[in-house]
Amino acid sequence: MKTNTVKVILASALLAVPMAATADHLDVIEFKLKEGCSMAKYLEIVKDFNTTAGKWGYKAEVATPIQSSNMESMYWLGRSKNAETFGKAWDTWRNAQSDANSAESKLSARFGACSTNIGRRGYDTY
Repeated sequence: MKTNTVKVILASALLAVPMAATADHLDVIEFKLKEGCSMAKYLEIVKDFNTTAGKWGYKAEVATPIQSSNMESMYWLGRSKNAETFGKAWDTWRNAQSDANSAESKLSARFGACSTNIGRRGYDTY
């Protein structure tokens, strides 16, 4: 009987304490490779990007379709620990584009030469 009472009190206390919901931010870009750009070449650019973006708390991977109604598009899946971290990473990326010699600007040019973006979406993941 005592054990049940302790469990009920402990459970009630845990439910009464507010818990913060945390969500990763998922940055999804649908893209297609341009003629003459191989997946291996694109993945090399992604690898270089991850080296740069890792310091901002952003990491990307690429999803290619195995089963889909759209077998032509591929998906960039970028992940940050939350929307605030994504926003700071985006600001850093965007602001660096004004310097043609920045690593970010050079990466952007490589992506542009190799792929065409079709759409972009953002998600909170739990």
